[in-house]
Formats: sequence, structure tokens, C-alpha cells
Amino acid sequence: MLSRHFLLLSVLLAIVCVSTIATSGADAPTLPAPLSDDSFLYDGAPGDQLVELGRNLFFDPILSGNRNISCGTCHDPKLGSGDGLALGIGEGGVGVGPDRSTETAVTGRVPRNAQPLWNIGAREYVSLFHDGRVELLEDGKRIRNPAGGHLPEGVSDVLVAQAFFPVTSAIEMAGQLGENPVANAAFTEDRPEVWRVLATRVAAAPDYLDMLRAAFPDVAGADDVTYTHLAEALAAFQTVAFRSDESPFDEILRTGDLSLLSAEARSGLTLFYGKANCASCHSGPLLTDHAFHAIAMPQIGPGKGHGRDFSYIAKTGLAGRTEDEGRYRVNRDTDDLFAFRTPSLRNVTLTGPWGHSGAFDELEEMVRHHLNPMESLEGFEGSTVVLPPLDQVMRLSGRGSDFGYAALDPGQQAAFDLRDTWVMQSPALRTRIAAENDLPTIDLTDDEVRQLIAFLEALTDPSAVDRSHIVPKAVPSGLAPQPAR
Repeated sequence: MLSRHFLLLSVLLAIVCVSTIATSGADAPTLPAPLSDDSFLYDGAPGDQLVELGRNLFFDPILSGNRNISCGTCHDPKLGSGDGLALGIGEGGVGVGPDRSTETAVTGRVPRNAQPLWNIGAREYVSLFHDGRVELLEDGKRIRNPAGGHLPEGVSDVLVAQAFFPVTSAIEMAGQLGENPVANAAFTEDRPEVWRVLATRVAAAPDYLDMLRAAFPDVAGADDVTYTHLAEALAAFQTVAFRSDESPFDEILRTGDLSLLSAEARSGLTLFYGKANCASCHSGPLLTDHAFHAIAMPQIGPGKGHGRDFSYIAKTGLAGRTEDEGRYRVNRDTDDLFAFRTPSLRNVTLTGPWGHSGAFDELEEMVRHHLNPMESLEGFEGSTVVLPPLDQVMRLSGRGSDFGYAALDPGQQAAFDLRDTWVMQSPALRTRIAAENDLPTIDLTDDEVRQLIAFLEALTDPSAVDRSHIVPKAVPSGLAPQPAR
């Protein structure tokens, strides 16, 4: 609880202390100060050599166990820095965005929606991932993270720390036991070995070693390369590549001139900061309080397999629990059951599907959920969410230390597919989510909803619609950059 309260206080103080500009008009809200270079890591200008190294690593499948998926596969600069899917297909998939499918057998979908990366290099981010499991603690020095004390010393920022973990996930980038050395280490949760193998692999590519030498004074030879070097380069690249502060909203923050918006969007801005109460959570220049809230968000897929409900196992005979208890699983604070981090609304029109499990694929549906979360949850139909089919599935089998993966029996495919909608079809599990809701009901007319959406559209930076030009045509590993076009 102390850590949580400290982080909330820190963010609130930062928002209060920042200089604000009053827009014209007696009833106009007070808006936050605009983003500037010093709002970002490296004061917005990391070294070119470090950024170029990070750019190549971000789109190079070399960081995946089977060399078949990159960071850019799920964070596509042409798809709002996400993948356009409610829940993506990670390792074992082929194709881009909504056209992605299983190329080899997979164990399931990525359990949470791919988060957009806009302005992810801003200094005010104190936690990352939907549940904040990578976060700066109250002393301002230590970083809470899934690896605990195994995270190397000297990792100074949450964005650098974040880059250590997708590569250790079997379903995202590592692969499954028996497929490659990275996957084998990930299966036993030997994260330092995952990082060592990947650093060695990258350093063995002559062009990468040259880039590492140019970017880091402490790298003379391949033996000097650590995963920390790679993570720092990835953070530097993301800070530059996904900075986005050229929307109409940004121009208003810089000038205070509300006339830059349409009349409908101006009304929406007034609603956002007033009657609709959006700014109580979506505050500051990034439109997030960086806190965690339970808002009765519907869940698609089996989530992280939390909770004590074994009804899916009893029904299907297939292993797996199907709840995602969110922030609670990080801090064990029961006040945070089913709570997830407030997302930034920057470029929100580009970042759907929305929600921690991508439950809503229409922005208006997401807005209306916030206005009446209980009604939305009760009426939600999980079967209407479009997910790419998992045509090839495998599951863990074996006993004792003799583990392996075997193809799912075709007769069990229908039972496996029930995972996608199980939580929403279970009155007991739906009730658990509803019981933790903290969001009040707000009455808006249809016209007011349209006005609010018009304001959200003004948060779109035109340059963010398609940044596929940042994908290199070739990478030092010789592999095909991902996403492929």
C-alpha cells in the first residue's frame, strides 16, 4: 500500500506543480502544460548511434527464441503501435496484425492486449505493463520487476527494465520447452540465462558488434556485451520513434487557443474535463494518472490464469484457470482486484481494440462502458469479439521431470476454444469482476457522447497514423525484419 500511495502522490504532485495555461472563455477548463524535450528520457535526444542500434533490434527477430518474431510484430508502427488485435498471436505466428495466423503449433493467445507505445519514453511513467509489474519504487532507485534481484544492477529506468521481459515469455517471444536454448531457460524461469543467450547471439553478428561499440564506450569486444546494452538501445529508440506531440490537442496546450478545435470537439473537451469526469483518471499531458482502477472491464481469453475458479478444468478436462486479477497479483492488495493501469489516451483513435483484453473494437463502445460499466459488463457478448483462429495448438504433457509438448487432440479443439469466452459466460466470474468496480454511472446524451468522441479524435497526431517508414529494410542478423510488408 505504501508504494501505491507514494506513486499516486508523486503523480498528483507532478500534475499540480506543472505550470498550466488557462484557455480562453470564462468556463474553459485549466489544461496541463504541453510536452517538451525535457518531458522525455535523454531530454528527448538520445545519441543517434544508440537509437539506430535500438531501431534494428526492435524489428529484428533475433531477440526471439526461434528467431521468428520481433518487438515490432506486436507493436506495429502502421497499426497505432499495437497489432490491431484484441489478443495477439505471439511466438509461432505468421503475418501482420489482423491477418496473423498460426504457422506452427502454439499454446494459446498472448493473454493481454498489446499496449500502444506512444510517448512511452516520457519521464513521468513510473510503471509499465497493464498491471504495473515493472515500476519505480518509493526510493526512486529500485525497480520492482518479475525477476526481483536478478534484474542487473544499473538499470535506471522502467522503460529499460521493461525490455527485459517479453523475451522471457514463452508465448510472446521465447518459444516452448525443447525448441531452443532461450525457451528452455524461460521454462525454468532462468531469466539471466535468457538474457545471456540473447546478448551472446546479438554480439556474434559482426554488424551488431560494430554498432554496439559505436554506441557504448564500455564495449570493446563480444564478451563485453550484456542484455542491458540491448535494453538501453531499445528504450532510446522507443523514446524517439513513438514520441507523439503534434495533435490538435498539443497545439491547444501550446497556444491556449480552443478555436483550433471544431465546435463539437470543444464541447467534448468541456465534457472531458467536467461533467463526464474523464480527467479524474485521464489527467496530465499524457492523459493518464498512472494509477490502477477496477472499472468492470470485460475479459476475453483466459487472462493470466489467476484466481481459484476451476470450472473450466472441470468442464473440459484441459488445464487452466481463466481469470485475470490484474494489479492485485503484483501487490496483493485486495483493493486492486481486477484493477489495471490507466492507459494514455494519446492517439486513442488509432489504438483499438481497447481494454486490457481488447474487449471493445469500437471506440464508442469503450466510451459508453465508462459511462455505465455495470450495464456494459452485464450485456457484453464475448462471442462477438473477432479473434484470429488458433488452427494449430499444443499443450504440455508428461510427468515428473519428463515434460514435453504434444499436439492437441482434434476432438479437444472446441473445448480449448471455450477459453476465449469462458469468463464472460460464467455468472460467478462475471460477478467477481462486477463486485470490484469503482467507476460511477454518468448520464450523457447521445449528442454528448458524439462530442466527447470528437474531442478524443483531436488527440490524434497525424504523423502517428502510419510510421511504417521507421521499419528498416534489412537488419544485421540477416533475418527478415518484422513486421514484414
